[in-house]
Amino acid sequence: MTRPRPSLRPLRRLLALSCVVLLAGCGDVWNNPYPAADAGGNTLYTAFTDRPKHLDPVQSYSENEITFTAQIYEAPLQYHYLKRPFELTTATAAAMPTARYVDSVGRELPADAPVADIAESIYDIHIKPGIRYQPHPAFARDAEGRPRYLDGPGERLVMSDFEHTDTRELEAADYVYQIKRLAHPGLHSPIFGLMSEYIVGLKALGDELRRDAQTAAPGAWLDLREHELAGVQVIDRHTYRIRLKGKYPQFLYWLAMPFFAPVPWEADRFHALPGMAGRNLTLDWYPIGTGPYMLSENDPNARMVLTRNPNFREETYPCEGEAGDREAGLLADCGKRLPLVDKVVFTREKEQIPYWNKFLQGYYDASGISSDSFDQAVQFGQTGEVSLSDDMRAKGIRLQTSVSTSTMYMGFNMLDPVVGGMGERGRKLRQAIGIALDQEEFISIFQNGRGVPAQSPLPPGIFGYREGRAGMNPDMYDWVDGAPRRKPLSEAKRLLAGAGWPGGRDAKTGEALVVNLDTTGGGLGGKARIDWLTRQFERLGVQLVVRSTDYNRFQEKIRTGAAQLFYWGWNADYPDPENFLFLLYGPQSKVKVQGENAANYENAEFDRLFERMKAMENSPQRQAILDRMLAILHHDAPWVWGFHPKSYGLQHSWVFNRKPSTVANNTMKYTRIDPALRETKRAEWNRPVRWPLFAGAALVVALLWPAWRHWKRSEQSRALGAQP
Repeated sequence: MTRPRPSLRPLRRLLALSCVVLLAGCGDVWNNPYPAADAGGNTLYTAFTDRPKHLDPVQSYSENEITFTAQIYEAPLQYHYLKRPFELTTATAAAMPTARYVDSVGRELPADAPVADIAESIYDIHIKPGIRYQPHPAFARDAEGRPRYLDGPGERLVMSDFEHTDTRELEAADYVYQIKRLAHPGLHSPIFGLMSEYIVGLKALGDELRRDAQTAAPGAWLDLREHELAGVQVIDRHTYRIRLKGKYPQFLYWLAMPFFAPVPWEADRFHALPGMAGRNLTLDWYPIGTGPYMLSENDPNARMVLTRNPNFREETYPCEGEAGDREAGLLADCGKRLPLVDKVVFTREKEQIPYWNKFLQGYYDASGISSDSFDQAVQFGQTGEVSLSDDMRAKGIRLQTSVSTSTMYMGFNMLDPVVGGMGERGRKLRQAIGIALDQEEFISIFQNGRGVPAQSPLPPGIFGYREGRAGMNPDMYDWVDGAPRRKPLSEAKRLLAGAGWPGGRDAKTGEALVVNLDTTGGGLGGKARIDWLTRQFERLGVQLVVRSTDYNRFQEKIRTGAAQLFYWGWNADYPDPENFLFLLYGPQSKVKVQGENAANYENAEFDRLFERMKAMENSPQRQAILDRMLAILHHDAPWVWGFHPKSYGLQHSWVFNRKPSTVANNTMKYTRIDPALRETKRAEWNRPVRWPLFAGAALVVALLWPAWRHWKRSEQSRALGAQP
């Protein structure tokens, strides 16, 4: 009987596996997350953490959204990339618009006319001719000039499935069309309420459109060309006019936001076709603009890609900036045509550690610094100066720091009977709490030193902010050795006793003072911050109760005035003091009118000064009014003046022209990269470590050797047994 021969198939598989293990590390950059075809491309690689919800400029208002929309859409104005303080300049506008003023009967008024005499401000905006939209199927027409796509998407799933595209020139009517869209009842623009107070006829248009929407078929396109907006009109092909109620000089800042970017009626009609919304073929998903980039890939859960708009107008890199820009290399690309990179690839990173590791490997061109990686990236000198760690410098990484035009604060509900009110009892209690909450310590522990203690609502970079002793809050600080120093805890305790709470107990009843802080689940950033806050209040003998709720319940408490203390913050929409001080303007009370004054603070003198200040141009007279307004706030203490965040950014040696900005957002067109240097560094930093692979292969061979010997002996035995 012949015995079956043992199969060599398992042995061969193991040998093949050992070969694969050996070959797996043979590439130079074996862990590159990008396709090999992209190597050496003029591409900027970056990441995003939160998926954008809205890319339609009528709705988009979040930082993670404007990262994209500001590169695609072009408002008539923009901020000069390099100059500080921030300075408005033209984008698509041919010149900076200037206001004309008229009285109630339409008579022209001089530029210095009293605000009370001004019934309307009139802005004529002239658009540069020859600007063209990105290629898009919404503009595609057949040989007879009719729109090619009128029947919906058919079998098409993404925008690239539409085989025909075209473009057309930007017209003034496109800007008018978008302003009308602010009033569209189905679009829910977050700025409609504010703008309807200023743009003549906008509120009436909103009422008219709501009535029309009630009688229209569901999902039907509302052609806004058929509706008049009294305060916005087309003058000629490249000129439109906006009429505002009264005087509102801050309106020019709004003309630098995507809200006032153009939307062509063809885009609105195209995306309103039946079946488009069901496949996310909407302006909220596929924006259409004249800007330097267009969105060529949109997978907000994984990857988004901006590519150069081939129709982008001629715009060049600036040739002037502020002191130090030339030395920093920020003027080296003076006069070069924008944008300077062809493509921007965004990869979604939900966790900070993978983001950080990929940056260190060279797969992201720039990065912020999370708390977890702060010590690895940055070191502090003996005098507090910040510098890069030795490891970062060895890689050629550069550090950029800037103070954000933002303010984080703790607000008191001024309607609360304990911490609120304009009397001495409430004021002294608020001041005592403000002194006891040591912002310097908070910044050191929880911000890694990345912040500047706030003296008022105004952050650095905003007109009205003063440096040094002139800007110090004398109710919270003393001037010591040339710098502000927080008043001692003994002063806080003295104020607390003066408020009728000596040692944290009611002077009459002996009842303990309990203060409630309302917040959302993650609003304070975890237990450590809550413990720190509790200890700060305990130093005064005050008991702090943190009432954590979900976001909707928290918002309801703020709206109804049921909160006592709360944490809040504000990022500048535009670089003007009005944008911060309106947060404490009485007529903006959250409880009374659902405004932005969440503290419900009301001071008659402050409100009168605010109304004067907001209509003024920057001048010594305006500065004097601002000084008085801030002095009132120092005294009344409606907020615990928190801090202005300080941003720390890292960039690799192959990245150029990055200047931090928390106001300007259309900044990617200025960035330049050196692809060859990047490829060299990536290869250097990501050389595969092959010895574990060889060791693994040797282990495989060692394991296979006994099996091979056994097989060999079996073969020999069979050979001998087969002999006669």
